[in-house]
Amino acid sequence: MCGSCVCGGGAGGAAQDEVFGEVADAMTVEMHAGLASEGGSKLKMLISYVDNLPTGDEKGLYYALDLGGTNFRVIRVLLGGQEGRVVKQEFEEVSIPPHLMTGSSDDLFDYIAEALAKFVATEGEGLHVSPGRQRELGFTFSFPVRQTSISSGNLIKWTKGLLYRRCGKSYLPLTLTFCFLMPSQSLLEVNFFILIDNGLYSFVVKAVICIMRVGQDVVGELTKAMERAGLDMRVAALVNDTIGTLAGGRYSNQDVVAAVILGTGTNAAYVERAHAIPKWHGLLPKSGEMVINMEWGNFRSSHLPLTEYDQALDVESLNPGEQIFEKVISGMYLGEIVRRVLCQMAEEAAFFGDTVPPKLKIPFILRTPDMSAMHHDTSSDLRVVGKKLKDILEIPNTSLKMRKVIVSLCDIVATRGARLSAAGVVGILKKLGRDTVKDGEKQKSVIALDGGLYEHYMKFSACMKSTVKEMLGEEVSENITIELSNDGSGIGAALLAASHSQYLGVDESFSTI
Repeated sequence: MCGSCVCGGGAGGAAQDEVFGEVADAMTVEMHAGLASEGGSKLKMLISYVDNLPTGDEKGLYYALDLGGTNFRVIRVLLGGQEGRVVKQEFEEVSIPPHLMTGSSDDLFDYIAEALAKFVATEGEGLHVSPGRQRELGFTFSFPVRQTSISSGNLIKWTKGLLYRRCGKSYLPLTLTFCFLMPSQSLLEVNFFILIDNGLYSFVVKAVICIMRVGQDVVGELTKAMERAGLDMRVAALVNDTIGTLAGGRYSNQDVVAAVILGTGTNAAYVERAHAIPKWHGLLPKSGEMVINMEWGNFRSSHLPLTEYDQALDVESLNPGEQIFEKVISGMYLGEIVRRVLCQMAEEAAFFGDTVPPKLKIPFILRTPDMSAMHHDTSSDLRVVGKKLKDILEIPNTSLKMRKVIVSLCDIVATRGARLSAAGVVGILKKLGRDTVKDGEKQKSVIALDGGLYEHYMKFSACMKSTVKEMLGEEVSENITIELSNDGSGIGAALLAASHSQYLGVDESFSTI
């Protein structure tokens, strides 16, 4: 069980446990369907073309570019093989100027390439590639891409991100939605939800800006920009942050079989047997394995325990019917679900008195980090809960009884998200045949986890881990480990550039999965 988490038990405990088992089974079924054919499942099960994960033998200097929002990181890693491992790591974070977000893809990639060239120019002593060799780069592009090779891929769609800014006493949620109507269009729709300071009104300002076409080759765009900048660098691997986390985890621990991101958004990737991918029509990789990018945020099933609050949130969202799993487990939405329940309690049961607090009606005003702070409040009078209600929702006077109800609500929402996340992990293990012990065989399986939700929301992560153990049973769970892989996506891209280097045949220090 999950300590204070409401993770089952009581009269409904067995039924609840059965629901999460059914979700795990449904995840496995959808994985099979997604691997069988394109469009066969809500799970895209994208072939990543990553068939050589890092082993720890890699040597040399490699770069990574991590592009996922309003800024990007450039990273330089010097690898020293099994003995030296990561000898040195340097990085620089660069903000993307607002005017470039309204320009063409050429303008954006030119800016990135120039920043990368400047970073390369700062190579210090001992940080140089061997004479006659190109520098090689791992490119983390955290939007869905249909890959055509390890180093090329076409944009499928832009997905949603959520930012928050603090301005005076009011929170300004800023929702960016990247979407296209037709493949031929190059319009990026951005919705800014801006709150009036007094919190009584809210209005929406829409702007349409141009970035990239759906179907455009992101590596091709970056390569052309690097050529224009006079930078001799080859993109050796195109990956997303989840696959980068998987690579970083595998580099540290060869028992890593999957990676999960639980942050503002969520996704999972894992190592599949190549012969178990019916939709793969190319030559089987020498390693016999292939990394699959599940895009599991889009998983949906009739077994998901959805409520009226989830359904309303989805209908009012900018992508109704999509990313259903993400909308019940990720950091972007957990606080909003709590707000919606509190709002109904205020409207129908006068929970906060005769009037509904105006701020409580504002979507996304209650962030998941604030929810977490209230959930973790251990003070006798729950003063953190009281302070959050006063500062964020402008509800000045709350009784201890009211605060306890709010903590219980946070617990229920977080617990459901944690247990569903655990069910997703168990579904992956079932697909890999690692949910049972075969003839006493002790096969270790490690899941690399990254993301602020998992790292900082301790009750969430504790409940998730205990649920995996509960669902698998004592004997099997002894061989299953969930391991935090902090910022594995950044260094992971550089490691994948190394494991897919064009110079693999030259150096004996490289090997396959």
